[in-house]
Parts: sequence; structure tokens; C-alpha cells
Amino acid sequence: MKVNRTYKQPHSSFKLNGTFYDNSGLLSLASVYSKGCDDHLVSLADFIEIWIDLNSEITLQTSGTTGTPKAVLMSKQSMVNSALATGSYFKLSPGDSALSCLPFTYIAAKMMFVRAYVLGLELECIKPSSSPLELRSKSYDFCAMVPLQLENSISKLDQIKTLIVGGAPLSTNLMDQLINSTSTVYETFGMTETVSHIAVKKITKSFSLFEVLPSVSISVDARNCLLIEAPELASHTIQTNDHVRLHSKTTFEWVGRYDAVINSGGIKIFPQQLEQQLEGLIQNRFFISSQKEAVLGTIVILVIESTTPYDSLDFTFIEPLKRPKHIYYVDNFIETLSGKVKRQETLALVKLV
Repeated sequence: MKVNRTYKQPHSSFKLNGTFYDNSGLLSLASVYSKGCDDHLVSLADFIEIWIDLNSEITLQTSGTTGTPKAVLMSKQSMVNSALATGSYFKLSPGDSALSCLPFTYIAAKMMFVRAYVLGLELECIKPSSSPLELRSKSYDFCAMVPLQLENSISKLDQIKTLIVGGAPLSTNLMDQLINSTSTVYETFGMTETVSHIAVKKITKSFSLFEVLPSVSISVDARNCLLIEAPELASHTIQTNDHVRLHSKTTFEWVGRYDAVINSGGIKIFPQQLEQQLEGLIQNRFFISSQKEAVLGTIVILVIESTTPYDSLDFTFIEPLKRPKHIYYVDNFIETLSGKVKRQETLALVKLV
């Protein structure tokens, strides 16, 4: 099937690492990258070749942070539409600079390339790391990161005009550090099935809600889980397991994952809300999970990334049923390439799954 999409060639202002390439030039560059030993550039080469081929659809891989990784077939036109919506919302213009610092094995980096290709951005691609700005001295108009990268970039954040952050919820502590930032930072909400984000929340305000992008409609099901209508991105209603509170036709507050809810003694506990309560008490990375128990059915547990146990942790400020009943320590959390914690695989390290 031949491609029938809005952009068959890159925007005339598009640049990749300082150089303009048309499709032919991109394919030549991909051929060079694919023969190298840098896995990041090999992944970029693979995506360039797939993006430019004559197929109208592309297979995308989910990250596996909230479930088993799976392949999703996506229309290339949907990716173009997503790029246009992002460009419109953030007022990105041809010639604006962008930094790509995420792995090209996932949708976030792929969409950074597509945005540059479609909108005419000057994209600089660097090898993913937990501290992407550490060796960079120039400034950028636009960038996407995961929370760990943002946390390690606070001191140099003035180098980025607009930053979008996704992949995992931002901690309250991290958001507090951004209140007076000269950079405009947005937390994103989305998934591979929605071609990256469909809603954003401005973090450099003391309180804000997720606001959907143009041409996206939202509602909830009987569980109060988000339903997404995005005709320019998907041909069907997208059913999520994200428990939300709608505040208007275009805004919502994220509560937590419905499939992660812990039912302990008949009380429903959202791990993400409990994690927010524990912030400041625990300096290491941690997360809340659960395990089976005879009396309550399920009890709350706490998993901390640390080589040494804490001397004591006072949970008396938390409602009794919501208090962690056991604490487990793991030397190193298992992560995706972009630094997102794989909770189920990490739990396996303490033999709970």
C-alpha cells in the first residue's frame, strides 16, 4: 500500500543534527548509522527506514511499564496529526530547535523525529542518558524527557524553553522544584495507542489539571476510567485503565491506575496517592505495591531501592489500613531504557510475583 499522508517529504526547515536531509538523504544517513556500533543510532536508522517506506502503517512497541509489552499497529497519518496538534498547542515554528534524548525504541523519541520532520524543527539527537543536559551548553526551544532525566537536569533547565515530561507521574518534590523555573514544563498524559500524549498539565503553576489537545474528547466509564475519542489519532474509542476525575469537557485530574488499586479489607487504595504521601519521608526511590494476606485479603507493602535498610520509618500519619505492612529492599530497580521503573519485574526480585 502506498503512503497517502500529509507529508511525503520533510519540511523545508527540517534539520537533523545541523543538516537538512530530504528522504533520499535520510535513507543514506540511515544506511551509515545502521552499520555502526551505537545502538541508539541503529535504532534511529531503523525508524527512519520504516518512516520513509511505502507502507501507510507502522508497528509500535509499548514500553511494558503498566503491563506486558505489546505491538500496536499505527497509521503514519495519525503520527503526523499528533505532531501537528503538538505544534499547534505549543506554538512551535519552523526553525525552532529541539533536543531528542530518549531511546528510539519507544514512541516518545519516534514522535520527536516526526515532529521535527513535519513541523520543520532543527532536531539534535543525542544518546539517551539519565543526565541529558550534563554535557550540553546550547539552548533548545523544545524537548521531551522522563522524570529521572528532569530530576538530574534541574540546574541546567534554563537551557530549555518548553519541556514535556512523561512516562511516569512526577513526584510532588520534583514539581515543587519547578514552580519558579524559567523553563515552561508540562507533564504529559498519553500512551503508545494514542501516539504519544493527548493531554498536558502545566507544572510551573502551583496547581493545574490535564488539558486535552485539539480534536480530543474525553469521558469516563462506570469505573471512572478515562475514555478517549481522538478521531485524528485512532478510529475507535480508546478505553484506558486510568482512574480520573473530570473537571470539564477538556480537563481532568489523574488519580491512578485502576488495575493497580489495592483492595485491603474492603478499602480501595491507589498506590500513586499513597506514594505522594510518603514523599519526603523516603530519600531513595520507592514504590507501593501489595501482597496476599489471610485476614485482609491484600496488604500494602513498600519497596525501596537501597542497599541498606532504613533504621525506622514512621507511618502513623497514614490511615491504619493504608500503612505499609512490610518493607522490602532492592539494590537496583529494574528499568526500561528510558529509566522508567518496571514494577512487576522489580517485585520478582523479592519473590512476590
